[in-house]
Amino acid sequence: MRHFFEKVVEGLLRFSGTITTLVILLITVFLFKEGLGLFSSPSVESGYSLYLHADNDVRGLTPTEIKEVFDAEITDWAELGGQAGEIEPFRFEEVFNLHAEEEFGEDYALLPQKLEEKIQESPNIIAYLPDKYAPESKSVRRLPVEDISLQDFFMGKEWLPTSTPSPLFGILPLILGTLLVSVVAILIALPLGLGVAIYLSELAGKGTKRVMKPMIELLAGIPSVVYGFFGLVVLVPIVQQSFGLDVGETALAGSLILAIMALPTIITVAEDAMSNTPRAMREASLALGASHWQTIYKVVIPYSASGISASVVLGIGRAIGETMAVLMVTGNAAVITLSLFDSVRTIPATIAAELGEAPAGGAHYQALFMLGCILFILTMIMSIVSEVISKRQPNKGV
Repeated sequence: MRHFFEKVVEGLLRFSGTITTLVILLITVFLFKEGLGLFSSPSVESGYSLYLHADNDVRGLTPTEIKEVFDAEITDWAELGGQAGEIEPFRFEEVFNLHAEEEFGEDYALLPQKLEEKIQESPNIIAYLPDKYAPESKSVRRLPVEDISLQDFFMGKEWLPTSTPSPLFGILPLILGTLLVSVVAILIALPLGLGVAIYLSELAGKGTKRVMKPMIELLAGIPSVVYGFFGLVVLVPIVQQSFGLDVGETALAGSLILAIMALPTIITVAEDAMSNTPRAMREASLALGASHWQTIYKVVIPYSASGISASVVLGIGRAIGETMAVLMVTGNAAVITLSLFDSVRTIPATIAAELGEAPAGGAHYQALFMLGCILFILTMIMSIVSEVISKRQPNKGV
């Protein structure tokens, strides 16, 4: 009977592990399938195209050039390799300001003709029109539109997913914002976390340790939105007033709140590693004449170096993947900056803020999934590094 029960339990565990592995694999495949679809999406909004006069010899525009043309940052065709002439951007809705409603006929049957007339009389026009009403004439030429490229995504300097006619999905501001906030958070949390870990492991009395250890571990269970609310109400005003800023929602505020959130992980893992140092090694060090502090930094810390390193990596992973708290205190400005006093936007915050509003299956939706792929890869790298470090010989440094 006992043998049968063990077989049943073994089968259930194997089944549970198989299902869990399969679910994780399917989620990963779905994530990358949706994300990689971005690079087969046109750089102009789906269902729309750009139209030129047939005499215009410009053969193609990048998404950034299209945006700058319609924002009047590029005003002459000569800047785009065409013949000199002032560019005339034209959006579809402008046609309704040129003609009365009845001129378009029943069910807008004459609308393509009116658009054709507008393009014919304007040699320097670039018209952003829905394909449904696109004019079909030898005097009108559809501008070929390329798909969104890897360079547009990974090297782009602007994240403007709702820009028309050409949305921009440059992730450099998001990557830099994520790294800026995370790196500064770790630089703040690391010395504080190691200091507290050394105190709990080597200096604190049993009563103090019995009270502080559970309290620190409890901090790791507080929802991130609570940390975000604390940061918004307490840290943001302090940052604003201390540095005389116009707004307190900055990279510095995000770094401070992330440092607070990473501290429990760093403290707990590092303290456990230090506590596992054999008592015989401490006693041998003291017997040879070393002081208590010499024993700590020459014996305990080298012995537990792998555990301490793992705590740092896990802390970095917590900082990179955090969403709600960062979303609430960093200002969410997708700009390229290295200043802690500017607003920034991180990858997790972007996904949380925009996924609910992105049309399913569209380029914006796919771009957010691609951000999830990048975050997945970063987190996986952190986990692998942590696993490798934790498996190192703990006494290698002694």
